[in-house]
Amino acid sequence: MQSLGIGLIGTGFMGKAHAIAWANANRVLGGLPPVRLELLCDTPIEKAEAMAGQFGFARAIDDWRRLVDDPAVDVVSITTPNALHRPIAEAALAAGKHVWCEKPLGVTLADGEAMAAAAEASGRTTLVGYNYLRNPAFQHARRLIEEGRIGRLFHLRGFVDEDYQADGSLPWTWRSRRAEAGLGALGDIGVHLVSLLTGLGGPIVSVVAEAAAAYPTRPLPEGGEASVENEDIASALVRFEAGFHGTLVISRAAWGRKGSLGFEAHGTKGMIRFDQERLNELELYVAEGAKSEAGFRTILTSGEHPPYGAFCPAPGHSLGFNDLKVIEAGELLRTIAGGERARPDFAEALAIERVVYAMAESADRDGSRVAVSAMGG
Repeated sequence: MQSLGIGLIGTGFMGKAHAIAWANANRVLGGLPPVRLELLCDTPIEKAEAMAGQFGFARAIDDWRRLVDDPAVDVVSITTPNALHRPIAEAALAAGKHVWCEKPLGVTLADGEAMAAAAEASGRTTLVGYNYLRNPAFQHARRLIEEGRIGRLFHLRGFVDEDYQADGSLPWTWRSRRAEAGLGALGDIGVHLVSLLTGLGGPIVSVVAEAAAAYPTRPLPEGGEASVENEDIASALVRFEAGFHGTLVISRAAWGRKGSLGFEAHGTKGMIRFDQERLNELELYVAEGAKSEAGFRTILTSGEHPPYGAFCPAPGHSLGFNDLKVIEAGELLRTIAGGERARPDFAEALAIERVVYAMAESADRDGSRVAVSAMGG
């Protein structure tokens, strides 16, 4: 297979995750197009050069425009702050590159719509970083629901809680500014929750929501305070296209929570529950057998839950966050080589974001019900 040149923009948390994924996707999963780690971009150039050496990229640069135009680059990884997602993605697609972009698509719904349109016009492969969808435990939950193991699904409850904004003394950053971050907790972590719940229950068609900032202002490093322009916490009642309801609770100011992203799927014959902080476990309750033995059973991920076995032959030995990114990179490479569509692409990611923008709109309207279809499209 012809090799693909990789260009990575950004070297923070997600930049490193992408670098690890690109280096290991073929080693772990096999049968994928080989990659060349061609070009890394960050500023200043000294940082870019140091990180290129650490991550194994051949060259470093401090101008993303030159990266997307470089003929040696076939795929662009975008792991920058949110405000740069749209211009980089549009330029990369116009240059004929495939794009792997972290969520959210941009800082406004219009950004996402423009990016989806650019992707469709380009004919290139796109993928957005919803790596939690790749968890073998989550995929097994989907199979259990599809097979009717818990009967007819009639309610979904979801939560996503982190505490990176729980301390009121933390200084104001770009994450609190709409022009640079867009939505707050909804756009940063709420979209992950929507991706899971719609992956289990299908499209969400309307929402009733409330949202608030835990701290209306935050201190500036140079003194004084600045307003927090987006939400830290949100909750919503949602209606699925399939006819049942659900609840979502979202917070980036929940002390003690580090990566708590989970759900309860309630059916007529049982229930499934999951929490990403224990990402290798799935709990299943089936209403059958003796009542004296009723209770949840814990399913540990293993080779029975693909692609766990590609990483480790031993059950219960656990995958991690970066392993999910490896799976994600593998799916993108397989699509580029002519396989099934990588999901969610820009169009599907836009559908996820329309749900959280509908929540924000509902909160702005004092909790009025808002149809997701009213949010563009």
